[in-house]
Amino acid sequence: MPAAKNSNYAQCAATISPDAQIENSSEDFISTKSTVEFPPPLTKVQRLERAAKFWSSAIPIVLSYYSKSAELQVKEAFTGVELTEEEKQSIWNEQHSMGAKKLADTITSLKGFYVKTAQIIASRKDLFPEEYTEALSDFTDNVDPLPVDLIKAVIEKELLVRGESFDDIFAEFDEEPLGAASIAQVHRAVLTEKYGNKEVAVKVQRPSIESKLMGDIANLKTLAKTFSEPLPLDYYTVFCELEKQLADEFNFVAEAVAMDRIYETVTRDENGYPCESPVVLPRPVPGLVSRRVLVMDYLNGVPLSRAAEEMLKKGIKPDSPESQLFGRKLLKSLTEVFGRCILETGFFHADPHPGNIFVLDDGRIGLIDFGQVKQINGRERETLSKVMLALDDRVSDDNPSDLENIGNLALELGVELSDSAPAEGPAAVAMWLFDGSVENLPGGYDKGELSPNSPVKALKSFPQDLVLVGRSTILIKGLSSRLGIPWSLSQEWAPLARRVLEGSTKQKAQSKNDKIRIKDVTKLFKTWGRGKVSRAVTKLPSPIRTRVAAIALKLQKRREGKETKRRS
Repeated sequence: MPAAKNSNYAQCAATISPDAQIENSSEDFISTKSTVEFPPPLTKVQRLERAAKFWSSAIPIVLSYYSKSAELQVKEAFTGVELTEEEKQSIWNEQHSMGAKKLADTITSLKGFYVKTAQIIASRKDLFPEEYTEALSDFTDNVDPLPVDLIKAVIEKELLVRGESFDDIFAEFDEEPLGAASIAQVHRAVLTEKYGNKEVAVKVQRPSIESKLMGDIANLKTLAKTFSEPLPLDYYTVFCELEKQLADEFNFVAEAVAMDRIYETVTRDENGYPCESPVVLPRPVPGLVSRRVLVMDYLNGVPLSRAAEEMLKKGIKPDSPESQLFGRKLLKSLTEVFGRCILETGFFHADPHPGNIFVLDDGRIGLIDFGQVKQINGRERETLSKVMLALDDRVSDDNPSDLENIGNLALELGVELSDSAPAEGPAAVAMWLFDGSVENLPGGYDKGELSPNSPVKALKSFPQDLVLVGRSTILIKGLSSRLGIPWSLSQEWAPLARRVLEGSTKQKAQSKNDKIRIKDVTKLFKTWGRGKVSRAVTKLPSPIRTRVAAIALKLQKRREGKETKRRS
């Protein structure tokens, strides 16, 4: 396989949190190889210079929006002529283009945590103006890879035991990285027979990055708090929650444990028996994991951010049955994996974006980069489950008793709205967050996040512990919107929520007996069979594949219709 096939693991490299021991251990790094020079941590003066550069760039961008708004108001007041919506949109598009270019230039210069911010913006086309998502889309992939000699020096220090050489571990090691980002970069490699003789991805942490990232996130928190009014979301709370994730972000041992823990969750059914995971998860290679190096399974595919391009290369058009079927499979897979993790265990992947979601060559969905995970407590899981059931069981979108029940549960989660918000506000927030199929939100709110009348604008505060739950749900909501597929998380999660509230089905099954039932074995084989058939279809010639996809799409829509009728 060629070294530069694609930058598959760009986002796996793009973690955001510093390791508290990196700065203290820079001396150890430097002494590893006298011929390799490791970058030292930033000095206090350099941190101040970096902060000054950020603020000198960020403030003018924000203030330009205030001045443009004031300019339009004054112009209309003096001329007495109100601009049309088309004229206003044209002016704001031009303003967005200028702001996006300045922001992209600033991030290119500063890098660090600002790259992660760019990735978040680029992945949220439903939240930010197109000019910003397009200008920042390049940050989704490679940025300034470290020299391969430096990468190998870090690996040697972290993984080699006495008397062992680099070639004792790796039979092949691609010098050009698959992906590189602010915290780490990833290389494709092949292990020697001693370590399993298989294809792997090797994630290597950049030395001395903590001071840069800590300063960056502090600047973003201050900016979000200072200019909270014009921003579409409470980004101060978001950045505070991300900051809390910093402790283990640079500890690749913790990331490996998280990978295994989530794998165990999604490869067992509600009774504790083996089942096929809705997504493919890489596994760490035992014995080849340290705080700064993580060797894991290699996933052969492309990030979701480039999936449309790859599908076109294969002759799959956006509106074709194959494309529609894939869209449903994508939503179903992500909904199941996040639903099970969030509601069943409360431990879930907390950095979902199109760069961390893979479309594998055999058509399956993959999920990478477990550097950022979140654990919510049992009470929060139960309340979230109650919200799902309340949304799924509601008589209508405007039934007063339903809205009161949903709203009270939203408030129980810790959602706070402004004093001027209508009584339906809390319910509207819950419906906006968990049910993308709703056409008209209660309280007269608009569905669009950028609308001045969005329920998001009425939020006074959002519980920090649930910020990352929100990121997961908003990702799926955004994908369903872009794919044109109405999707209700509450409806999909309702059966799971019922099981959670009824108690641990797994424990009940074990308390009765430990015998494997025939129906569970049958279910496992059916799931396995569907997966094999699905992967086989991707290898069919294009005309046959399209016809098969059309039939499968028709059957799936029929099943969805029956399920909707059964629940209504």
